[in-house]
Amino acid sequence: MLKLLAQGLTNTQIAARLYLGEATVKTRLSRILMKLNLSTRVQAVVFAYESGLVRPGEQDRS
Repeated sequence: MLKLLAQGLTNTQIAARLYLGEATVKTRLSRILMKLNLSTRVQAVVFAYESGLVRPGEQDRS
């Protein structure tokens, strides 16, 4: 989910991609932010790149 967020997908797009409800995506992203001690989606994207979860120009193949 963090990888999809880092690729610029909206909650609605993430929900469709993962076959989840949008409310579920919002809840899970909120919990991810809390566990990583982050406060914004932008910080989560930076974390994803800095941790090597995603690389510039990388596209999800699923």
